[in-house]
Amino acid sequence: MTIHYKQVGKTTCVCCAVVLMALVARASDDGWPADVRLASSECGIAEDEAGNDSTTGGGCAAQSECADAIAAAATFGGCCWERAKLTGDWCGCRTYDAQQGVTYDFDSTNYYFGVTSGGLDREFEFGGHNDYVVNIDCGKLGGKEGLFIKLRAEHRYGEDINGDTGAFLPSTLETELPVADSEAVYLTDVLFTQMLSDQFGVFFGKLDTLDGDPNAFASGRGKTQFSNLAFVFNPVALRTIPYSTLGCGFVYLKDGAPFFTYTLLNATDTTTTSGFDELFAQGVAMSAEMRVPVKLGGLPGHQLFGGTWNSRDFVSLGQDPRVIYPDVPIARQSGSWSLYWNGDQYLYVDPKNTARGWGIFGRAGIADNDTNPLAWFLSGGVGGTGLFCDRPFDTFGAGYYFAGTSSEIGPIIQAVFGPIGDGQGVELFYNYQVTPWCHVTPDFQVVMPSREQVDTALVAGVRAKIDF
Repeated sequence: MTIHYKQVGKTTCVCCAVVLMALVARASDDGWPADVRLASSECGIAEDEAGNDSTTGGGCAAQSECADAIAAAATFGGCCWERAKLTGDWCGCRTYDAQQGVTYDFDSTNYYFGVTSGGLDREFEFGGHNDYVVNIDCGKLGGKEGLFIKLRAEHRYGEDINGDTGAFLPSTLETELPVADSEAVYLTDVLFTQMLSDQFGVFFGKLDTLDGDPNAFASGRGKTQFSNLAFVFNPVALRTIPYSTLGCGFVYLKDGAPFFTYTLLNATDTTTTSGFDELFAQGVAMSAEMRVPVKLGGLPGHQLFGGTWNSRDFVSLGQDPRVIYPDVPIARQSGSWSLYWNGDQYLYVDPKNTARGWGIFGRAGIADNDTNPLAWFLSGGVGGTGLFCDRPFDTFGAGYYFAGTSSEIGPIIQAVFGPIGDGQGVELFYNYQVTPWCHVTPDFQVVMPSREQVDTALVAGVRAKIDF
């Protein structure tokens, strides 16, 4: 196993630049506030239970992540084992900047996973992913009220076992993003959101779409809940919605949370470029999501309905870092679509601690059989927070998925990999909070690849996420 160290220099440069920005912001003001009195509601939109913004294109990401970070501002300082971030308050700069509307969320998620039985190759690999997110509330900076900016830079490093399982859905999604086999840092989010009222806003910029299809128990970008793509995002939509590209849209809020979101996107992925040269050159992509809050026996839940469409010509499977399909040609088809649903429902909430509870989740989707390798998809499971009374901040989950292969695309893949059927799998995880800034997650998966000549893979590993 080879461990790559280039990311150390990249991380150091980015962190130094951000600290310098914070010091400049401090120097530009005459004095320091005596205290910090901030509420997450000042940012306008709250995150859902999974910690994700609830828009396919990320239109409310700036507000929601800003709200989460500002609410935690009071815990930046203090003892190393109790504060929210490993690097603390940066001599007061972090709390001060949060008060001025600028928040920083940096994290590093490391994976040591291996295939212990079956699959294509049986060995353990180490890899990881770093996220550098900055949220800006322009109103607090003296600019236009209701304008929010979100910046995200990210990169992967090391190796992964996704090619070893024989499955087309990666067991550790984040180790493939944003660009498989590249350790360069890419800017995947440059998002501007303008709230026009308390309930309606518009957004535009370069959008990272991974936070779409939110679910209370099965989202989290692959770093806070499940690791397998099948439980992070409905894979039937991946064929039509690029990972990172230019776009715009609008969002309607209900009770402070996204209720309906419409997004218009460039048809192709532009993670590695600005996207302006490719803008709408091959067509457009559209997505719409409606997430309806429901209550069952007085307990919270959601029902989400979504659809996507892409107008471009599909002539090959293409290379998408979120899936592991061969780049082989297919019969030319114009346009592709998908429809999907997901739901989450709490079955228990601790009356003494409403942050502690557990429930069930499910996903379903269908897609264009002529262009999409997946014709349909189902998943379901259980998840929650605080399984044990003395561990109120730990999270857990168990899920099962079934991925139905397209009858049109399957035979094309079969020419490369041999007989192709349907894929399915199981994942179990327990996310243990060591400190507020460190979470260690044992993970176990049973992966039954759609490649019929590949034996069922047993995957075991540990994920460690550190918030800086």
